[in-house]
Amino acid sequence: MSDPERVTLYYSPQTRATGTRVLLEELDAPYDLHVLNMKASEQREPSYLAVNPLGKVPAIRYGDAFVTEQVAITIYLGDLFSQAGLTPALGDTLRGPYLRWIAYYGSSFEPALMDRFMQREPAPVTQSPYADYDTMLGALEVQLAKGPYLLGERMTAADILWGVAFSWTMMFGIVPKKDVFVRYSGRITSRPAFQRINAADAEMAAQHASAAST
Repeated sequence: MSDPERVTLYYSPQTRATGTRVLLEELDAPYDLHVLNMKASEQREPSYLAVNPLGKVPAIRYGDAFVTEQVAITIYLGDLFSQAGLTPALGDTLRGPYLRWIAYYGSSFEPALMDRFMQREPAPVTQSPYADYDTMLGALEVQLAKGPYLLGERMTAADILWGVAFSWTMMFGIVPKKDVFVRYSGRITSRPAFQRINAADAEMAAQHASAAST
C-alpha cells in the first residue's frame, strides 16, 4: 500500500511530467514515482487508463485524491505544500496573477504550440483560444521582461511550470530563443532541483530505450 502522506507521481522521463517532478523537489514534498515506460506503451494499459483515460502523464495520487492535467497538478501541489512558500495565499494580491499565468499555460500556450508544431492553420483570431501565436507569445515576453520571475521578484510554482516548458520548447525550436526567454528559463534550469531531475531523466530514458530494443 502507498503511504497516504506521500505523493505518488505517475511518471515517464523527458515528458511534461519532468516539470512536476522538479516542482515536487522544489516543494521538498515526499513523493514516490510510479514509472511508465512509454516506449513499451505502458501508458495505454488498462491499469493506467483507469488513472488517466487519456493515457498522459503527469498524474498524481495523494491519499484518495487523483489529479491529472499539469496545470491542475501545479496548483494542487503548490497549495498542498504551501509551507515551501511557492504559492501566493488566498487574499494575497499575487494570487490572481499567479492563477492567471498558470491557466494561460494550458489554455493558450499549449494549443498555440501544438498548432505551430503541427504546422496547422490556427482558427480565426475571434475563435482561437490564444488569439494568434505572436500575440500569445508577445504577452509572455512583456510579462517576463518585468522579471526576474513571472510575478516579479517572487518565484512561485508557476515559474517551475514555465521555466521547464521554455527549456524544451526552445530546444525543439518551437519558441524562438529570445534573450528574455533564455534568461528566464536559465534561472529555473540552473537550479539544483532541475539539474538533479534532468540527470536522472537521461539515465531513465536510456534504460527505457534499452529495454524496448531487447
